[in-house]
Formats: sequence, C-alpha cells, structure tokens
Amino acid sequence: MDVSIRGRNVELSEALRAAAEEKVTHLSRFLDGIDHVEILFLEERNPRIAQRDTCEVTFQVHGHHLRAKASAADPFAAVDGVVAKLEHQIEKLRGKLIGRSHPRRHGSVNSTLQQDSDEEEFEPGQVRIVKNKNFAIKPMTPEEAALQMDLLGHDFYFFTNSETEQAAVVYRRDDGDVGLIDAS
Repeated sequence: MDVSIRGRNVELSEALRAAAEEKVTHLSRFLDGIDHVEILFLEERNPRIAQRDTCEVTFQVHGHHLRAKASAADPFAAVDGVVAKLEHQIEKLRGKLIGRSHPRRHGSVNSTLQQDSDEEEFEPGQVRIVKNKNFAIKPMTPEEAALQMDLLGHDFYFFTNSETEQAAVVYRRDDGDVGLIDAS
C-alpha cells in the first residue's frame, strides 16, 4: 500500500508520520484492494478554535472513493478520529458489496467530462465559475451512484447511468431522500 502524507500549516514529526501510516495501513485488514492512501494534516492558526488539528484521509478501493475528516486538539487524536470514521465507512461498504444480488461491475470508462476554461470578462451580477473539475465518468446504476454519494459525503453525484447509458445525477433532497435526474 502506497501512503502519501502531506501537511498544510503544520510541521509533521516522524512520530506523527509513523503513527498515521501505521493506523491507516491497519485498515487493510478490513478490506483488501487499498492501493494508495492520501493523508493530509491541517492546523488552524486561530487560537479561538479548540480543535485546531485536522486529519483528512482519502483512498480508493474497488472503484469506490472513501474520504474521512476529523478534527481534535492534537494531531494524534485527529488520526484516531479519522480512522474510526473510515472503519465505519468500510464496514458500511462491505455490507453493501456483500449484500448485492449481482456481481460487481467493472465497466470501462467510456466518457470523460471536458470543460472549457476560456477566460472571459465578467460584469457585476453575472455568475462566475471559479473552479473547474475534470474527471472520468464511470457507468453505474443509480443505487451504486447513491452509495458513492453517501461514501463521499456529497449532496450530489454525477455519473453515467448503466441502464440508459445517459448522463445522470443523484442528489440528496431536503427531506433526506435521494433524487435522480436522468437525461432524456
């Protein structure tokens, strides 16, 4: 397992690096197939914030992205918090993968989002796009997309519907349910 550890606004000691790597690699006992793990440490410089140290861990396993973030008074406690969250997410993912009635689909990526980043002059009152993201769109069922959305902690997830082979979006509704927008 390849582990990448970075820090923003914080000096990372060897003890912290070793502890974080040990605890995160320990997650592989729950689920095989974890190849690369990214660990990011952040420290808030505001003295009014009690939980100033944050640890964020991201990895991909069996086509699913898992991400967890935890804050604490010291970085070691933040690592413990993020590992506990990831253990919960892995158990949730394992339960859903095992409970499926159909085999796991490993479809090829057949389309990629492309966005133009032409610089234009914006007038006050116009909507300005400040960030563009390009990513591969994986064909999946709406249920799999809803699972991905939950695992990432996002309010929506853009994907290719494997049933209709059209672009689609699942989103979290205000009542807590999940909605589907499918291209016609």
